Amino acid sequence: MNSYLLTLVLKPKMEDGDRKALLDSITKKILGSDGKIEKEDLWGERPFAYPIKRETSGFYAHFEITADPKETQGLDKSLDLEEDVLRYLLIRR
Repeated sequence: MNSYLLTLVLKPKMEDGDRKALLDSITKKILGSDGKIEKEDLWGERPFAYPIKRETSGFYAHFEITADPKETQGLDKSLDLEEDVLRYLLIRR
């Protein structure tokens, strides 16, 4: 089990229920059966310095996660395909 930091930038115009469902599905993909979330911070909506995919602001969410490396390998592809995720950063601590 490794520790990871995951920061997501989501589209700002999502409903709260949709945003929560998206964040829950992403964390379930990462955690698999043995992982756990150490800390979850929702930073809220913040403006960008430059437009990203024609958006001028985004909703930031940050997670500190302990998970199996095998569970995180396919995450890049699934986050790239998710249309409500503007940017993401997943790093191992």
